[in-house]
Amino acid sequence: MMNIRFFSIPLLLLAMSGAAMAADCPPLLQGELPKLRAKENIDLCKRFAGKPLVVVNTASFCGFAPQFKGLEALSQRYKGQGLEVLGVPSNDFKQEAKDGEETAKVCYVNYGVTFTMTEPQAVRGDDATHLFKVLAEQSSAPRWNFYKYVVDRQGKVIANFSS
Repeated sequence: MMNIRFFSIPLLLLAMSGAAMAADCPPLLQGELPKLRAKENIDLCKRFAGKPLVVVNTASFCGFAPQFKGLEALSQRYKGQGLEVLGVPSNDFKQEAKDGEETAKVCYVNYGVTFTMTEPQAVRGDDATHLFKVLAEQSSAPRWNFYKYVVDRQGKVIANFSS
């Protein structure tokens, strides 16, 4: 199993500390994204507001895909404390499946992912989804697949990590 050392416990504790955010939705979480292999959209504000969040851009055929196991372990370990993980597949680095069905197979079957996953999205440049535009404004754009952002309960990026 992959070592989860790409996150330090103090950063996660920081993200989980503090009072729950106000009823207003932070700019980072405004909008919806389509859920992977589902007919529903994820209302980011309703789903994640007031919770510590790890956002990661993923790719099914990237050499870092085994990190799904570590992300799942992180999700399972801290979900009781409110931590959410959001995986956003992207073909921006030309390593994502051509359809959601194949992406879902890699995530759910091959790696046993249970955390929230979206349909593939653009994560860099002018075509990036609103979520990733705000993540880039608050820190930096993903440099490669499996770039991770730790977001506090108020919707602010407090750390970001390369693959």
